[in-house]
Amino acid sequence: MQTALRPLTLGEILDRTAQLYRSNFLLFAGISSIYAGVLLFLSLIQIGVEEFFRMRHMMPQVIWVGLGGSLAIVPIVIIAGGLAVAANNRAVAWVHLGQPATIRGAYSSIFPRLGRYIWLMTITAFMVWVPFVLLYAGFAFFVVLYLKPKGLLSPNPTLHNDPATLLIFLAVAAVFGLLILAAFIYAIIMGLRYSLAVPACVVEELPARKAIRRSIDLSKGARGRIFLLGLLVIAVDLGLGLITQMFFIVATFKDHGQLPGSIRALQQIVAFFTNSFVGPIYATGFTLFYYDQRVRKEGYDIERMMQAAGLSAPPAELPPPIAQTPPLPAAVDPAQPPPAESPHE
Repeated sequence: MQTALRPLTLGEILDRTAQLYRSNFLLFAGISSIYAGVLLFLSLIQIGVEEFFRMRHMMPQVIWVGLGGSLAIVPIVIIAGGLAVAANNRAVAWVHLGQPATIRGAYSSIFPRLGRYIWLMTITAFMVWVPFVLLYAGFAFFVVLYLKPKGLLSPNPTLHNDPATLLIFLAVAAVFGLLILAAFIYAIIMGLRYSLAVPACVVEELPARKAIRRSIDLSKGARGRIFLLGLLVIAVDLGLGLITQMFFIVATFKDHGQLPGSIRALQQIVAFFTNSFVGPIYATGFTLFYYDQRVRKEGYDIERMMQAAGLSAPPAELPPPIAQTPPLPAAVDPAQPPPAESPHE
């Protein structure tokens, strides 16, 4: 609806997010259910294979299936997740502007450019999280190497027998902790800079790098509000996840980390509904911030009003092709005698 195109406060954006989510719940949840369904299907297959080997007491195979299955699922989940995020952004944009939207229409509109959206999300994830991941992996490697009996860094099997070794370990761990904290803060700052890249890429059909630059420009002046929205989404996700997964967490402690296959399958089914319900909140809120920043910085609401009233200038058309005309006769030099006439004329 056009009345929503005006500068909004954070509270109004949250209200608008809740309003769109409630009134279009089946649309948004249906879009997210595609990704959640793919994740559920792959998880159930992995659980079934693991239970097959566990019933035959083939524990090494169970471990390898768990590791290999997790690695194989990652690229599929990334593609399905990117498809769902882009489709939800497309649907939210349509609904926010008062245009009709369907699940099939949203996926059909973004599927031809799926590679662009996946590439955009890959670039942003790389630039945001690589320092944090590298430092975390380096700290994990340091801990394993240092605590390993007869390791390269410590001649002692444990740290308890050597106070100096323990002090060195704690000092290095503190340095890593500070670096990891700095990398996490860096990830938050960069994530806020790129938070509007996907809506810009979907709505304006921009290439990945242009969408990133567009997000950096649009997000200026709103990153604090976007951060608060992100905290709210994380709180809702964690709260709903904790409520729905509490039974399985308690059961895991009771069974010493070994849940039966049926319980694990039920856990994935519950996670399917959680992912379907929470996923659209992120896309809805950040798409609304994208439009709000365009209204504030570019007068997008006035542009839409002028288009609706027919007052905006129509797009420039290509000039018509120039008609082919016969070449002009060569200029006659008056100093030259006229050509001789043919005797047959």
